[in-house]
Amino acid sequence: MVDEKKIPPDRQGSRARTIFRRTGITLKWLLVLGCMGILFAGGAVSGYVASIVKDEPVRSRETIEQKVGENAITGFAYFEDGAPIGQLRTEEDRRPVTYEQIPQIVIDAVVAIEDNRFYEHQGVDFSGTMRAVKQKVLNESVQTGGSTLTQQLARRVFLNLDRTEDRKVKEILLAMRLERFMTKEQIMTAYLNKVPFGNGSNGYNVFGIKAAAKGIFNITDLNKLNIAQAAYLAGLPQLPSTYSAFNGKGEFNESAFNKALNRQKLVLSRMLEEGKINSSQYDEALAFDIKKSLAKRTVKAYNTYPYLMMETERQASQILMSLQQGTDLQAGQETGEAAGTNQLDQEEALQQLRTGGYRIYTTIDKTVYKTMRDIAENANNFSPTSQTKGMEQTAAMLINHKTGAILGMIEGRDFNEEQMNYATQMVRQPGSAMKPLAAYLPALEAGLVQPGSVLDDAPIILKDGVNGFHIPKNSNNRYEGLVTARHALNKSINTVALKLFNEKVGIDKAWAFVKKLGITTIEDSDYQASTGVLGGLKYGVTVEELTNAYGAIANGGEFNDAYMISKIVDSKGNIVYKHEARPVKAFSPQTAYLMTDMLSTVVKDGTGTLVNRNFKHNDIPIVGKTGTTQSYTDVWFEGFTPDVTLGVWVGYKQQIHKLETSEQKERARRLWATIMNEVVDSDPQLFKDHEFEKPDGIVSRTVSAYSGKLPTSLTNRFVTDIFNTKYVPTESDDGVARAKYITYNGVNYIPRDGTPAEFLGEQTVIKREKPISELIKELQNAFSKMKEHNSLSYYLPADADNELPTRVDPRKDNGRDPEPPSNVQASLDYGNAVISFAASGDDDVVGYRLYRSSGDGNFSSTGKIVRAGNSRVFTDSPGEFYVTAVDVAGRESAPSSSVSATEAPDPTLETPEGAAGALPSAPGQPAAEATADGTRLQWGGNAPEQNVIGYNVYYSGNGQEPFNLIGSSRSTQYDSKVKGWFRITAVNVAGESPPSSPVQKN
Repeated sequence: MVDEKKIPPDRQGSRARTIFRRTGITLKWLLVLGCMGILFAGGAVSGYVASIVKDEPVRSRETIEQKVGENAITGFAYFEDGAPIGQLRTEEDRRPVTYEQIPQIVIDAVVAIEDNRFYEHQGVDFSGTMRAVKQKVLNESVQTGGSTLTQQLARRVFLNLDRTEDRKVKEILLAMRLERFMTKEQIMTAYLNKVPFGNGSNGYNVFGIKAAAKGIFNITDLNKLNIAQAAYLAGLPQLPSTYSAFNGKGEFNESAFNKALNRQKLVLSRMLEEGKINSSQYDEALAFDIKKSLAKRTVKAYNTYPYLMMETERQASQILMSLQQGTDLQAGQETGEAAGTNQLDQEEALQQLRTGGYRIYTTIDKTVYKTMRDIAENANNFSPTSQTKGMEQTAAMLINHKTGAILGMIEGRDFNEEQMNYATQMVRQPGSAMKPLAAYLPALEAGLVQPGSVLDDAPIILKDGVNGFHIPKNSNNRYEGLVTARHALNKSINTVALKLFNEKVGIDKAWAFVKKLGITTIEDSDYQASTGVLGGLKYGVTVEELTNAYGAIANGGEFNDAYMISKIVDSKGNIVYKHEARPVKAFSPQTAYLMTDMLSTVVKDGTGTLVNRNFKHNDIPIVGKTGTTQSYTDVWFEGFTPDVTLGVWVGYKQQIHKLETSEQKERARRLWATIMNEVVDSDPQLFKDHEFEKPDGIVSRTVSAYSGKLPTSLTNRFVTDIFNTKYVPTESDDGVARAKYITYNGVNYIPRDGTPAEFLGEQTVIKREKPISELIKELQNAFSKMKEHNSLSYYLPADADNELPTRVDPRKDNGRDPEPPSNVQASLDYGNAVISFAASGDDDVVGYRLYRSSGDGNFSSTGKIVRAGNSRVFTDSPGEFYVTAVDVAGRESAPSSSVSATEAPDPTLETPEGAAGALPSAPGQPAAEATADGTRLQWGGNAPEQNVIGYNVYYSGNGQEPFNLIGSSRSTQYDSKVKGWFRITAVNVAGESPPSSPVQKN
């Protein structure tokens, strides 16, 4: 038997210890390897996260609070009386609230549907995230988002809305950081101010709970929301476009509304589950008629008042830009780099205005504005739209000139056709509407003219780089000669305005004066524009500025710059801008009154009479001035009452297009009267004053119509008008004299010694500032350099024959007897001999004499003469005749060939001698018209009781005595073969009447 080996007890303990040690080492290594694996995995995750957020800034508490607290806030504009114009132009409606303004029922509804563990997690709800993943994987019918309210807020404030895994990581980290720095109340408030809720009933996208309540239910106070409405709103942010009951036009969307209702039911069930409402409240909310409580559709303010909203935003953004730059508001325009910079600055200011919650208060009177817009949009007030020219456009501006407040405007006819504001942004030539501002006002203020001052409507010759010279014409194609300043403005005479502008006031001073009246569009080149006073500017003026300038006249010479924005209030209620009046004393009250009085004549008896005829409120005084550019591309009327100033422009968008019909040419005047009539009817309280206030220092005086000075014994024409007492004339009339003269080619000259007296005239003659002879010399010089011009006679003023001669007759004695006239012919005209002839060949002839024989061969002078340059026709009783020529030295030519006209006049119309009864009165004023053979005369017949048996016709070649009998008529018509001056007498058994007034036909 073999003995069994036994291990000693101490050896057994040592082995156990070895196994334990080995096991421990193995576990230790496993632990180390596990830790290393965990660290490796964690490092990988950390590296992945780090790679995602490496470009994300670490935001400080201050940055987070600032960004979360920022809210784009809807701004609003208001009429003058505080009534809303509407929301500033944006597609969004945002109206932030504080936490205290949010009802608990709204918070409960939002938490129940969006984040039921909101008050428990620290920004991220992992269980909620897992639930969302499960619903997504299993494609469950009910899908809940995995993002908490904090994550949604972080995403909306700091990240874009793209659905990526990277964004999700950033969102989680940002949510945790938000929870670290913000309270739950702050997070909830920010969320409910920023999330979208779809479209409101006006079509705007509503952001935030307050805008949603207003836009969807027309509820301004959130505490008035019931449970059903709160649940409805709480369900929208998940898919605001899908659930929106209104589209972008504010139209109801039935399909989307039904989806929103289903979502509301889910919200209510969650609220019930969470214990936020009880069963009774749940049932009541389900039974509530949400559809019936929806807001009624409204139109966006930008659709209702598009022009006005655009102008409000434009002007308000300019104000904000100026406030930011610390500069004063400037109406001028800039060019180049500065203008480009300002354009960018204004775009930023406009964006700030639209999203900063500003409230813009305007001066616009709602009633006035609507009245003016209705007129502009009424197609019956305009010509049909032309295929080539487009729509006939108009612009108007109504200003309270006592304050400068713009009460209303017409910015254009159709915003869909043209978005530019024609009243404030368009620059067009003012035509004659510039005359009062650049010519008459500065001249009145400086005492250079007064309404009764006498000025010369004679040509003014201006230099022209293209044609050498330019001779402006008047609209009536004639030059009247000496006229008063009042008459010149009344008839809008171009020459007088040009002389005031260029010669008396001076262009530099004229434009300096105009700039004081708020006109900012005068360019450097306009200082060389000699016709600028007629509207010949580089660019022109705006309707607003031209109307504003006229307002200074109405306001007694005090200029108030026009403004439309009275106040701007920020989202916190702070007044950031308030208009401050800065009146400028542009000219004296006396000048303003004189100008107003002159403009009243324009309306009563001048170019503005159409306005007066169409304005129906006779108790309100109106004055004004027309403006027409060359070829009628622009027409204006600027006028005012004691309370308001209204300017109207009409034309086409493209200045090449003309207003052609008489109706179009009158359009501005007709619209002015229409606008004013309807504004008075709709807003009569605007018209409180019924007369223009007359200041001290205005007197009435009678002066000479030749010089505007004090009359003398020679003065035979007078003018009575008002004056500024500072400029009442003190000098005696030096514009008239008695003088002998000889007329040659329409000009009066000093006669040469030896010229027979019978060829001279003597009368009261005019002493002009520029003699006609000098004018003719200048005209002839200009003609030599002009490509086109009218005849010399066209440019001579109507009173040229009445001028005091200053130069000696240019015809000089040639030392020989003149040649006799040639081609002498005689004919009978209604029983009277008419003798015509051709001029003598000598250039020193001053006139012609007529000799007559009764048939016995003996000729004697008839005493009748014709001056050289006049119509070469004599009239006499029948007989045999010859004509002689007479020169400046008194030499007489040999007789011409003799001619005969022997039939006697109708004896029945010879004046009876010794007849009893009363003489007839003079016939009615004759009228003359040209015929193919000469002249046809017609006149008003005498009353039957005067027993007139016929009429005698008398003729003069130059309108001066003698008038010779050329024929008779038993009717009130007579055809003559000659042209010149005629007058008529009536004949009855008692004798012949006094002659009628003369009538001329050249």
